[in-house]
Amino acid sequence: MKSLVTASPNLDDFAALLDQADRQHHGALLVLGCDQNHWPKEDLDALLTRTNTPVLGGIFPAIAINDQRHEHGAIILGLEERPDVARIAGMSDPHADYEAELLGQLDRWQGLEMESTLVVLVDGLASRISALVEDLFFVFGLANNFVGGGAGSLSFEQKPCIISSGRVEADVALVVKLPRSSTIGVTHGWSGISDTLEVTEADRNVIKTLNWQPAFESYKAIVDTHSPTPITREDFFEVAKSYPLGLQKLDGEMVVRDPLMVQNDNELVCVGEVPQGAFVRVLNGNAASLLEAAREARRIVGADQPDSDRQLLLFDCISRALFLGPGIEQELKALTEGEPSVGAFTLGEIANSGRDYLEFLNKTTVLARIGKPSR
Repeated sequence: MKSLVTASPNLDDFAALLDQADRQHHGALLVLGCDQNHWPKEDLDALLTRTNTPVLGGIFPAIAINDQRHEHGAIILGLEERPDVARIAGMSDPHADYEAELLGQLDRWQGLEMESTLVVLVDGLASRISALVEDLFFVFGLANNFVGGGAGSLSFEQKPCIISSGRVEADVALVVKLPRSSTIGVTHGWSGISDTLEVTEADRNVIKTLNWQPAFESYKAIVDTHSPTPITREDFFEVAKSYPLGLQKLDGEMVVRDPLMVQNDNELVCVGEVPQGAFVRVLNGNAASLLEAAREARRIVGADQPDSDRQLLLFDCISRALFLGPGIEQELKALTEGEPSVGAFTLGEIANSGRDYLEFLNKTTVLARIGKPSR
């Protein structure tokens, strides 16, 4: 994969970069752009429409270029191959049948006999991301690796953020089948500070009650005993970014969920679904534990010689960057160890941890080494 990058928010500068990539005869172009570029949708759609090479990708809170975080600019990855792509609409539709759509896509792709990596990009503020991820597991299993994350804005306003078919859209997902092997490291570094709480009432990504008590009140009671700053409804995320929830799994692992805001006075809105009947704990971490988790992700992926056919690709949760502040560059240094890399800071991450499970994650680092094209 060949990458072109710009730190400029200007759409004309991106257009020049896209034109350069378009002339290089790639099979497709994968774009990772920044929400703070504030590109007008109509102008971006017009630019994408006149590009000859298929363009896929997303608009994210920030991007990563080597060991630097950027809130403006874009990355264009040139793919040698033309990948198979599934566009999934209705990512907040309670009646959408993702399994049926994915089964049809599997038939069109004639299975996954060749080793592949599935890159999943989704509107990070859609309310049924976990349902899609669950159906991806049912349909495709874990014979191939998954990597990806949620696009969108830190304003938490849902708006067009997924790029496909010559336009940028909201409430959709892309599943991109790359005929390439991969190695993936998935780590987070958060640990529990509370007893287990039962999610007694929930609706998709909204927790209404914990142990039959109003969710915000229960959460606040725990956080306020640990945090030097009391949590309030008005400044909720400023404190909540340090206190995610951990969904307990049968194998003892915890899947992290980010509470974003309070609605209807006492309900917690999260990035990703939290099933009714699930058990959660309030988590906390520090710079040292998150940095050690980043080192572990790097150890899993391992070192490699620079090669234009391989790519180190990162999906790192934006709330890790908000939590660490300037320390996020230390995390990026630990992940890349000086190796060229690109990636996005996401609203939720998608990956399989080893061969065990596929999850929609929050506050997690996902590092992938994408291999050479399968022949």
